[in-house]
Amino acid sequence: MEAVTIATDPPGGPAARASEATEVHTRILRLALGIEDSRAYWEHVDPTVLAAERALLAFEQRWFGSKSLERVRFLLSSFVHRYDTFPEALGVLRRWSSMDASTRQVICHWHLQLSDPLYRRFTGRFLVERRALRDPKVDRDIVLRWVKNEFPERWSAATCVQFASKLLSAASEAGLLSPKRDPRALLLPKVPELALAYLLHLLRGVRFAGTLTENPYLASVGLVDGFLDQRLRALPGIQFRRMAHLTEFEWEAPTLGAWAEATL
Repeated sequence: MEAVTIATDPPGGPAARASEATEVHTRILRLALGIEDSRAYWEHVDPTVLAAERALLAFEQRWFGSKSLERVRFLLSSFVHRYDTFPEALGVLRRWSSMDASTRQVICHWHLQLSDPLYRRFTGRFLVERRALRDPKVDRDIVLRWVKNEFPERWSAATCVQFASKLLSAASEAGLLSPKRDPRALLLPKVPELALAYLLHLLRGVRFAGTLTENPYLASVGLVDGFLDQRLRALPGIQFRRMAHLTEFEWEAPTLGAWAEATL
């Protein structure tokens, strides 16, 4: 029986744990969710190939279509943070050729959250709070004010506008917002069983702020409280129990990789 706390070490011990990113950066200004580029990356990447060689290989083999070498280099460097940081997860994604579109959408969203604390805060806290309002909508001005309030005087006004636009774009790609025109309605994406199981097994081996039942990854897609409990109790391969404030899991697979081997 495994208690749900982030202090519980996965197989392999503390040294085996990767961690969610905590340092704010600007990579989202050049790449939002990037679902199709992510899929191409999973299909082609060989983690044993050195980064310097990988860029030329990706460009010559047109992993990302007709994109320039400079753009290919940027995509690869971004995806290293999103996916290579979690090597077991990358191994699963490389083998998961039958992944459907809804699963791919939320997995890209969760990996962007893991690698970008600003996007994680925006989707896992701000948009969650907005959903509780009587008229749960957002527009660029609202998001711009949020960026400036979260990081006062850190960036120029023009950069803050870029952040607001890119956060809206990424959240729209993730199915959290209606697309393109302001004001944007808040939506919830479909979360298939396999996608939810992937996230839970992934988070077991990641250091993050929260627990397996209370975290910005689940909250961002509307999986909270009683609705989350219903989904967890019906999830194959996992037994979930809640007793007052105590939550417990039993896992059929010891790791994400073992789950993928048995399930996918």
